This record gives sequence, structure tokens and C-alpha cells, in this order.
Amino acid sequence: MFIEDIKTTKDIELPTRPIDRIIGQDNAIGKVKSAISQRRHLLLVGPPGIGKSMLARAMALELPNPTQEIRVKHNPKNPDRPLLDILSRESIEGEKQISSVEREVVSPKEVPSFIAEQLGFRCSSCGEISKSSEKVCPSCGNNKYFRKVWNRRTSPFGDIITEVFEMNTGKPENEVQTTQIGIDGEESIIIYRREGDDKISVMDQGALEKEKVNDKKQYKILAPIDRIPFIHATGASETELLGDVKHDPYGSHPEIGTPDYSRVVAGAIHEAHEGVLFIDELPHMRYLQNFILTAMQEKKFSIIGRNPHSAGASVKVEDVPCDFIFVGACNIRDLEEVLPPLRSRILGNGYEILLETVMPDNEKNRMAMARFVAQEIEEDGRIPHATVGAVALVVEEARKRAFFVDGAKNSLSMRLRELGGLVRHAGDRAILEESEFIEKRHILKSVEEVKPIEHQIRERYGSMWEGYNKDAGSGVYRDIRGYR
Repeated sequence: MFIEDIKTTKDIELPTRPIDRIIGQDNAIGKVKSAISQRRHLLLVGPPGIGKSMLARAMALELPNPTQEIRVKHNPKNPDRPLLDILSRESIEGEKQISSVEREVVSPKEVPSFIAEQLGFRCSSCGEISKSSEKVCPSCGNNKYFRKVWNRRTSPFGDIITEVFEMNTGKPENEVQTTQIGIDGEESIIIYRREGDDKISVMDQGALEKEKVNDKKQYKILAPIDRIPFIHATGASETELLGDVKHDPYGSHPEIGTPDYSRVVAGAIHEAHEGVLFIDELPHMRYLQNFILTAMQEKKFSIIGRNPHSAGASVKVEDVPCDFIFVGACNIRDLEEVLPPLRSRILGNGYEILLETVMPDNEKNRMAMARFVAQEIEEDGRIPHATVGAVALVVEEARKRAFFVDGAKNSLSMRLRELGGLVRHAGDRAILEESEFIEKRHILKSVEEVKPIEHQIRERYGSMWEGYNKDAGSGVYRDIRGYR
């Protein structure tokens, strides 16, 4: 398909796989696919807005689903050293089957009338069944929660005649317990529990005891089996990256304190287990790069309380798994601030990739740019599709930026974040004008308006220096005139 073959971006068929939506980075995509199959680390280098984070996300979505769930559980012998539990998907499914509470779910019509009434399904006036959330009976219009109660004590005739009076209970019960006599003459407890607006679950004593046992399981899930295999840890603090143990003002007192295992918090390196840990602006992590390197090498990292003045300082969970693929990103000028041993680790088990800032201006790439416009419109979800004329102007703008920013002739710019901003700005103008599509006039107007503040200052004052002087001059003027 060529640009001339479409009328609007609605005609462009978009790939379903995120990795196939990345344009102009064929070399990087090849290495990313290799890193996925071989579990290699990556360092992505290039200016902002050329798709570093998009590459990392696409990589994570190509990985197989996690196979392990990480839990931390109570250690009765030494509570300060909670135990670690690593469960496979099969183990979790088997656990669910074993621990599932056997219960029968029925309709309110299938239980005794007084049970349905107490649970809020049956009207005490007319006896009709309705949803428990409906306070007023839709059949007779009376308050369902006014119940008739027989009172022997207030009747002057004692046991011979009983008195009936109305009592407003305010709201239905969530659970009602009754007893029944079995065939063998044994008495047993039956529990009726409201399940939503139109169902009731029925459990016997055995099922209730199983449920209570399940509720007392002393563990906490640090990384669930059905987690998203992509953790974006840019700018994370030490505790966010490495995990922590929360403070307990009661010092883990057995009666009023919080158990040690329940205060353990996983770090980003643990949540990224079997997935991707992505850190943009990697040099800003500074000394934390050492910990990332250790986690990459050992594929496990203990969780400890990081505040020495906290009750969590004495708690430690040994060797929590953190087998992740590391993807770091930075600009060219910050490359020297990436820790050399960390770079060596990436080079020894992965790839360093310098991303493209331009791509050749040919028919294939012009169509790829049109697809990019369609993708931005779809992902935004609030702006209309663009006409082929509007797309052609976006391609022309990409051509100009490739020349003026990167000095590349016969090329298209890969600084796509800024071009995406241009498309959204034009889309907003189209919405304000109640236009069905983004048209050429919207792109032309947006090109004039979407400019960095430095460019706007130079246009108004002639140079950045003159802009500084105007700001300083106005302050001096106010001081002289006594206005400040």
C-alpha cells in the first residue's frame, strides 16, 4: 500500500503486535528479538522521543508468561526471618482445588422463606422475591425491611395468645445461621450467605471450617503469577528498587502488632522476575546501579528493612528471586555516567544499541510514517482520523526536522514523540472546529504553534540573551519605581 492509495488514516491496517508498530529501528528490532529468545540485556542509547521505552515494552510483551509466584510466609521458629515460597502455576491451580470451599449457590426461592426475608430478598408484607439491594418491594411498594415479630412477653395472655408488631431492621443480614436435623438424628449448622443481588450460597459446618482455615494462611504474595512482565523503574528510590520492610510501631507484638512477613514489600527488581526491568535515564540512578549489577549477576536479592531506626530493620528475607532482563536507556551525552562494570555486564551478556534518529526518505518509509500517524490517533482515542493531505504534511515536517535537527538530507526524522505531539495538537484543533477529520489546515496551524519555548523566545526577543535581559530589566524597573 502507498500513501496515494488511502483517503484517510482510517484506511490503514495497523499491526496487532507492539513490536511490529515500531518504525525506522530495524537494526534495534533485530537485536531485541534476539534478546527475547536468548534473554539478553540491552542498553539503548539515543536522544529523547525516538522509541526507547516503546522498544522495552514491546520486548516485555513478546516474553512468555511468568511461571513462578513469589510468596513470603510466617516463620514460627524465627519470625524475623520470614520464609520464601516459590510456586509454579500447576501448584497454584492444585492449591485452589484443594482449598476451595464447597458451597451450593441457589436462588432466594430455593431457601426457607424466613431466610430469604432476613437476607433482604423476600418482602415481609407480600412475600414476593426481589433483589436484595431494593429496599422497597417492587410488587407492593412497602419497605421490605419492616418485619413482623411475634412477642410473647408483652402479651397479657402469655403463651395462649401472641402479639404481632412491626420492627424496622434498617438493612438485611449478610449471613444467617440455622440448624437442621439429619437422617441420623444429628444436629448440624447450615450457613446461608448473600451472594450479590440475586443469589444465596449454602454451606455446612465442614465448608465453614475449611473457609476459616483458608483465611488463616500466613503468607503474602510478593509477585503474583499473573503479573505484567514489564516494570518501569525510572527514577525509583532505593526502597522502590530493592524492596523494604515496613515499620511496626508495636514491634511485631503477637497480639497488637503486625506480623513481620506481612510487612515485607517487594522491590522493582523482584516484581520484574521473569520479565523486563526498564530504567530510562539510567545515569540518574547513580549508586543504585551497583545494586542493579548485583541483582543481574546473582539473579536473587534479599529484602531487608532499610531504615535503621525502624522495627523492620531486624527483618530479612533471604535470596528473593529476581531473574529479569535488564533494559537501560540514556542519552549520548550521559553515556559516560553509566557504571563501567554495569556496561561490561551488558556487553558480556547482551547488546548496546545506538538508535536511529533518521530513516531514508523513500516510499516504504513514507508509508511507515503514515502508519505512525494512524497509530498515534488510535492510541490517543480522542482525536479524529487524518486525511491523506494532512498525513503528507506530517511527512514533510519529518523531512524538514531530519535536515534542520540532524543535518540529514533525503531523510525522515525519527524523533517521533514531537511529531506525535504535532498530530495531537492538530487533532485538538479539529475537535474544536467540529471537523470530521484532521485536515491540512490543522497541521499547518499546529506547525506554527507547536514550538519549544526557546524558539518562541528567539522569535519574540531576537535571542535567548535578549529574553533574559528583558526579564531582568522589568525587575529592575519595578524596583526603581518602588513597586516591589
